[in-house]
Amino acid sequence: MKCSRKLEQALTALRDGDFVLIYDAKGREEETDFVVAAEHVTPARVYQMRHDGGGLVFLMLHHDIAVKLGLPFLAEVFAHAAGRWPSLAGLAPDDIPYDTKSSFSLPVNHRETFTGITDNDRALTIREMAQLAVDIEAMTEDDARRTLGERFRAPGHVAVCRAAEGLLGERRGHTELSVALGEMADVVPVMAGCEMMDHGEALSRRDARAYADEHDLVFLEGQDIVEAWRQWSG
Repeated sequence: MKCSRKLEQALTALRDGDFVLIYDAKGREEETDFVVAAEHVTPARVYQMRHDGGGLVFLMLHHDIAVKLGLPFLAEVFAHAAGRWPSLAGLAPDDIPYDTKSSFSLPVNHRETFTGITDNDRALTIREMAQLAVDIEAMTEDDARRTLGERFRAPGHVAVCRAAEGLLGERRGHTELSVALGEMADVVPVMAGCEMMDHGEALSRRDARAYADEHDLVFLEGQDIVEAWRQWSG
């Protein structure tokens, strides 16, 4: 696959454990997220995300990994439980202004964390989810799901998002953009992210670019990733 210089820099950054900043698209969320390969996350990386980003620190899993682990979409859990707790039916995410479906699954903590919210705890949870993705490759579904429960508990302090089955052919959110970029970088397709916020609203694309320049980070537009992924997966 022939890549632009900027995309090559982004792939190298992910392999090296560095951040890439991803802006989804004008007319969508219009937000920039910190993105890093989960396998490389350290407490310092979590600190930088929450301090300089300020949004939700979350995980993004490839569809196949989420399915093997039996991690449902949270909206499906609510719909299933609505028979017992009817108020859950009214909480359905059927009016998202920028998309047709939420990618959120369950929030988790690793079982070796204490409260789960500290930089150390969240880094452990994030890193160990990437390790679990590697470990389950040779497991049956039953063993993978049992191992998930042995290593993690829910609810927790790290939200998990599931990528769409068709990745960027189906949805173009930060989850799919990040997982697709991770696949192209040949890292474990479990990514960590955090939205970049400003006073009262999302950080502007211009200011996110300036942050990237100041901190020597790669800034990518969602469309750059979509075009590269089409060639790569073609």
